[in-house]
Amino acid sequence: MLDPATDVRPADGLAVRCTRALLSPWTRFSLLVMVLLAAAMTMLLFEPQRLLTTGWPGRAGAGGTAVVLFGVGYGACTVAFVPRPLLNVAAGALFGAQAGLAAALAGTVLGAGVSFALGRVLGQDALRRLLRGRWLRAADGQLSRYGFRSMLALRLFPGVPFAAANYCAAVSRMGYPAFLAATGLGSVPNTAAYVIAGSEAASPASPAFLAATGFIVLTGLGAAVVAWRRRHRLSDE
Repeated sequence: MLDPATDVRPADGLAVRCTRALLSPWTRFSLLVMVLLAAAMTMLLFEPQRLLTTGWPGRAGAGGTAVVLFGVGYGACTVAFVPRPLLNVAAGALFGAQAGLAAALAGTVLGAGVSFALGRVLGQDALRRLLRGRWLRAADGQLSRYGFRSMLALRLFPGVPFAAANYCAAVSRMGYPAFLAATGLGSVPNTAAYVIAGSEAASPASPAFLAATGFIVLTGLGAAVVAWRRRHRLSDE
């Protein structure tokens, strides 16, 4: 029978309500949390850090195929919160500076793109309702209005967690192309330093290794100083 008020069968109304519940912002956000937890648990079980000691399967015979597979695996690992410095060092140790840098940058953009898409589709509608604090609204406004240059600065700054930047950008109104372009360009300096350090790890006295590690140390110290000054400035306010 039809409901005279709505001309909708009761069964159809139940289906509509169930569909709305399944597609609600908080249901999608719960799905995002479950996906990320499952990815993190998978990475803990497979222990990708073993690549540093056991090597990449089939590296010697597969050539470019191994580099491509490593880039795909790199992207999956970043989605699962595996630290990028570890993956960058592994890329350099396994494939050398040039191929390792190509694989690491490709994996960086791939992982960032997947994280951004997950956050935008599954988390944006729910998380935007939580942007009530002054600093949260300011960060959202900065990323929404000046997406490319804001994300470029975040990628160049070594102290910003990779995953946090991905999901902050996804919650904002930043465009997808600007996000990917800023990620690819801004990730080059620090990624290159770690990859070169990994490729020259067998020769710690070489100029390339010393230059790469010096760059890593200096940028890390610079990031720590900036974070310390900003923290004290905020506490004074």
